[in-house]
Amino acid sequence: MPEVHIPAMLRELTGGKSTVEASGTTVREVIDDLERQWPGLRDRLTDGGKLRANLSVAVDGEVSPAGLREEVKPSSEVHFVAAIKGGSACARSKQVDGVSNSTAA
Repeated sequence: MPEVHIPAMLRELTGGKSTVEASGTTVREVIDDLERQWPGLRDRLTDGGKLRANLSVAVDGEVSPAGLREEVKPSSEVHFVAAIKGGSACARSKQVDGVSNSTAA
């Protein structure tokens, strides 16, 4: 059965458990089983039938654009993680010939 890693912000719904097992062959089916076991989880993971905009899901270490349709195997690990969005162009450092542009002349 897939092992699901629960984000800290949702563990109050799983009795403090950081990992749980849930059945399903897609992320959507896994979420349905999580909801059956721990009512309220689906609403915290999805919005309007889609994964919440502030969350990403990784199955076996890979974040996929398939989202809820992503395939899950019985041996899979499923991680729900806070989505990381872009950043400031000023905060990025481009390497030129191994030297950061912030120190290059």
